[in-house]
Amino acid sequence: MPTQTRAPQLASAGKALLLPMAIDCLVLGAGQEVGKSCAVVTINGKRIMFDCGMHMGYLDRRRYPDFSRVAPDGDFDGALDCVVITHFHLDHVGALPYFTEVCGYRGPIYMTYPTKALAPLMLEDYRKVMVERRGEEEQFTTENIADCMKKVIAVDLKQTVQVDSELQIRAYYAGHVIGAAMFYAKVGDSALVYTGDYNMTPDRHLGAAQIDRLQLDLLITESTYATTVRDSKYTREREFLMAVHKCVAGGGKVLIPTFALGRAQELCMLLDDYWERMNLNVPIYFSAGLTIQANMYYKMLINWTSQKVKETYVTRNPFDFKNVRSFDRSMIDSPGPCVLFATPGMISGGFSLEVFKNWAPSEINLVTLPG
Repeated sequence: MPTQTRAPQLASAGKALLLPMAIDCLVLGAGQEVGKSCAVVTINGKRIMFDCGMHMGYLDRRRYPDFSRVAPDGDFDGALDCVVITHFHLDHVGALPYFTEVCGYRGPIYMTYPTKALAPLMLEDYRKVMVERRGEEEQFTTENIADCMKKVIAVDLKQTVQVDSELQIRAYYAGHVIGAAMFYAKVGDSALVYTGDYNMTPDRHLGAAQIDRLQLDLLITESTYATTVRDSKYTREREFLMAVHKCVAGGGKVLIPTFALGRAQELCMLLDDYWERMNLNVPIYFSAGLTIQANMYYKMLINWTSQKVKETYVTRNPFDFKNVRSFDRSMIDSPGPCVLFATPGMISGGFSLEVFKNWAPSEINLVTLPG
């Protein structure tokens, strides 16, 4: 049942909720768990679904949010005023084609331009891995993904969008991955902000999250690592580089299972720069396919990156990596040291698992999990 609170309270876990009086919030995923982000908020009579993700740890009905709780009669258009997607990761957008093309939601969907460009790549890659390689039951087709994306309305940062005469939304830069946004929504005198993942520390290719000073009645924020104290970014990067360098110097191969969008580009930039400084000739590879497409989009979406990347772009595109090249499946057993980025990041199947099985028996090789 939707929750209606009469005093502010905080619920911690995958999402932290600060709920004021007279606002209903139905959490369908990422409440006290990581994955399947989906929250339906009713504010002054307007009902908004924030994110529509899947849970990567389940293959049964728990994979998707329980959409029957949104509209028991199946009339999703009548039950929702809009859907808002924060970024392209599957735990935030993975259930969207199922919701629109199978459940039948036909209302407006909002996301940023990069998210609209990159989400179909993530969804199609997931479909291929699950259906064509693992033989799982097909949840949605390639055509479903394309038809779903046709319904999406792309928005720019800080662009105020009038969904209807009463409801307006606005996107703010969230860092995390290219195109990720925090969304502000206002109905009458009531306002809220919903965040997916965000990053307050700039990295090599993205800036830190930025948002205006706002008067809010409700804040729903990602809080997965809220209580985690980690070493400095410099320390973590240095340990990573030292481990990789030690392995290849000893003739070993380094497998870096990673998601093709976001972390792969960040680590490619880190290693490419280190290889230049250390004058290393060991090849760095990334598995072909999705990552190649991703890098192409990253080059096109340079305005969504950090200020440093934009300044570098004047002389060269920082996503044209000097020391990184494509990897062919036939090269798995090739002799000599190398570094390989392979998807998926959780080694649950696909190419990264295939490479892991081939390289794991040798003690001189290394697998590093960047998350």
